[in-house]
Amino acid sequence: MPGAVISFNSVDSSLSSLKNCQSYINTGMDIATNVALDLVESFNDVEDVNSMEKVMLEYAAMDRELNHYMEAIKETVNQIKQEKPENIPDLKYLVKEKFTALESKNSDSDLEKNEKYIYFKDQLKEMRKQFRLKSDNNDNDAIEQIDEDIAVTQSQVNFICPITQVEMKKPVRNKVCGHSYEQDAILKIIQTRKQQKKKVRCPKIGCSHDDVKESDLVQDEALKRAIDSQNKQSWSTL
Repeated sequence: MPGAVISFNSVDSSLSSLKNCQSYINTGMDIATNVALDLVESFNDVEDVNSMEKVMLEYAAMDRELNHYMEAIKETVNQIKQEKPENIPDLKYLVKEKFTALESKNSDSDLEKNEKYIYFKDQLKEMRKQFRLKSDNNDNDAIEQIDEDIAVTQSQVNFICPITQVEMKKPVRNKVCGHSYEQDAILKIIQTRKQQKKKVRCPKIGCSHDDVKESDLVQDEALKRAIDSQNKQSWSTL
């Protein structure tokens, strides 16, 4: 006997709504990141910055839960399509069962792997380095790394793009090697090399990274703020 005819239109609609919710979460995380950078730039109390990190983790938890729910829905739909049951199953029960199974594997370390949380921590570290701030005693590892980075650069911040050789206006940072470039300049190189079917070597002198990808580039908000801050100071002294 043929399986029951099941319409998944309502399921597709639900998934679309959940994706919209996810976009709101992403927007919230972007706002929280900018607020934290504002706090560091204005030399606010460390506790205020830490409170934004807690907000980021709460958003990461919501994002994880939403991802699990969408995954449970997709797995349920695929299961039904493959099995083609004679009777229409209890979709709500099947989704809940799969969702619970996914949630049972949760751990706090999962939240720290959230892409936007990683970006938040990275930019926070860079911001503190740019503005010569140190985190509290609970962040000793970050402090040591910041001090090391400062020592290596001899307290000088490089605002010059290794490609254009002029001060960056829209810097992007390579997540792989950590170097920054002018956004338009690096994207133009990537596009040109892609047409030639060739890889892009990091244009920073001395860097061994030989496969720069657009997907590895993130907005370097901390560096942009540092550049803007220096320019404001320069104008104020004129």
